Amino acid sequence: MKTSDFWEQVKMYFNLMPDKEDEREIVEQISSGVSFRGANLWVLIFAIFIASLGLNVNSTAVIIGAMLISPLMGPIVGMGLAVGTNDLSLLKRAGKNFGVATLISVLTATIYFLLTPLSEAQSELLARTSPTLYDVLIAFCGGAAGIIALCTRGKGNVIPGVAIATALMPPLCTAGFGLATGHFLYFLGAFYLFYINTMFIALATYCGVRLMKFQKNENQVTEKTARKRRILMSIVVVTMLPAAYMTIHIVQQSIFENNVNKFVKTELTQRGTQIITSTVDKDSLRLRVVAVGREISTTTQAEAQDRMKDYGLGEYTLRIIQGTQSDSVLALTHQVTSLTTSRESEQRQLVQLSAENTLLSQQLNDYKRYESLTAEIRPELLALFPHVSKIALQRVAEANRDSTDIHYYVAAIIDDDGRKSFSKEETEKLHDWLQARIKADSLIVIKRE
Repeated sequence: MKTSDFWEQVKMYFNLMPDKEDEREIVEQISSGVSFRGANLWVLIFAIFIASLGLNVNSTAVIIGAMLISPLMGPIVGMGLAVGTNDLSLLKRAGKNFGVATLISVLTATIYFLLTPLSEAQSELLARTSPTLYDVLIAFCGGAAGIIALCTRGKGNVIPGVAIATALMPPLCTAGFGLATGHFLYFLGAFYLFYINTMFIALATYCGVRLMKFQKNENQVTEKTARKRRILMSIVVVTMLPAAYMTIHIVQQSIFENNVNKFVKTELTQRGTQIITSTVDKDSLRLRVVAVGREISTTTQAEAQDRMKDYGLGEYTLRIIQGTQSDSVLALTHQVTSLTTSRESEQRQLVQLSAENTLLSQQLNDYKRYESLTAEIRPELLALFPHVSKIALQRVAEANRDSTDIHYYVAAIIDDDGRKSFSKEETEKLHDWLQARIKADSLIVIKRE
């Protein structure tokens, strides 16, 4: 097969034009999603509240839901389409609506975080404060997938996926959190992430529009338009620089940590020795290693120090803590652990003693209650049952020989000095009055002979 034929086959597989929908309908659809008023504006506000709640309670599912219902993609895609087709009126309208939507979003999030009682920065929130070059790639690839899905048949789940991947809502909510709590570095980091997403979604849209050969507005192709396009590309490059710097720093830190782990594993690991920890002090340029078991010899330490430069650690000094030193470190750790365990045990004992004290207090109150009730009902008893000369109230526990259950009831012991015998009706009347008066679940009247 000739090289030209091979490339024709490749182009056929990657050609987007056969799947492209009507260009006029695509432009009208994107243009209609640019405006922010009425229903679109309310949906945006509610989406911001949902995303803020999700960040506040650290719920990934809630944040994803907010991203799915957010209409923020509309004006961003509109700006990319406007630049790609030289439609200055659409660019102005999309830019204006994008500014309004951004301002309302940040204000809404700020109001929420001013009112919420939860002010701690959760992991989902902190993840939006340090953008990197990876966020640039995610935004560009997400924007590219989005514009291709908008312009071709068979969109499927692409648009919701793009909304989740590019994550426009959480950075704006995090920016509002930064303003509400006075953490301006959070605000700057989060807003920069939102700016990255905006720029590279718009750039991906522009590239997609040009790749699918959208018709340009020839009446507006001027030197001024070309200059604006060059300015836009310069802004894109400048936008990437801080993210690239942060990415380089993260990658360098990851490589450094991997080198440290590789050095410790390769040069210091030996049979009978266990490496407990390895920490790097960048201020004093020392690598501290705590080891237990068979001691690492002085010769091995010296050889390991010489080989540190092979792992990019040439400027660091190796400091190995072992033998009695490591025993002291481990002993201190054990003491701290024991102290923590002891305190937890003491807390459990206090809880148990508190429960026992509460039970005893309740039992004492039950005993005193019937003592005070006896004196309290005496005048009423004399008025209702004048022939009762004495009464005693007592809480009684009863056990049955055929069962292990304990039954509790109140015993009312009465005495009429033999002046008059109680009839069955009078006894029942006294029983019902006493049970209602002292609020007893179970009561028995006993006549003293």
